[in-house]
Amino acid sequence: MTESDGFSAEERAAMKQRAAELRAEGKKGAKKADGLQQLLDAIAAMGPDDRALAERVHVTVTAAAPQLMPKTWYGFPAYTDAAGKVVVFFQHAGKFKYRYATLGFQDSAALDDGEMWPVAYALTAWSPDVEKRITDLVRTAAS
Repeated sequence: MTESDGFSAEERAAMKQRAAELRAEGKKGAKKADGLQQLLDAIAAMGPDDRALAERVHVTVTAAAPQLMPKTWYGFPAYTDAAGKVVVFFQHAGKFKYRYATLGFQDSAALDDGEMWPVAYALTAWSPDVEKRITDLVRTAAS
C-alpha cells in the first residue's frame, strides 16, 4: 500500500508526536506533562552531533531567558512564553535528514525588524560566536 497524502514518513511521525504532546497536556493543562523531561528525552534520542548542538542550545536558552518554559513541540525541543506559545525551537538535522540543524523562532518571538526579518537559522557547529549570537537572539525574542 502506498501513501499518497504527500507527507513523508518522518513528517507523519512528527504529526503523531505533536498529537501525543497535546494529549499529554490534557484539557486546559489539567494533565500537563513534565515539559522539561520530555525535552531532555527528545535530546537524548538524537544522534551524537545533533545531541551535542541541542544540549548547548538548551543551556544557552535557559541561561539567556530563564522565564521561557521547556517542552517538546512536534517532537522538537522548544521553549514557550508565559502564555504557552512557542518562542524558540531546535530542529535537529536527523529528523528530516537535513544537512544542518535549525534554530527557529515562532511569531510570538519579538524579533520584528521592519518588513522582513529572519526567523530560522542553520546551525552546523558550536562556537563562542554562535553562543553569543544565539544568546542575543533569544534575549530579544523573549523580551
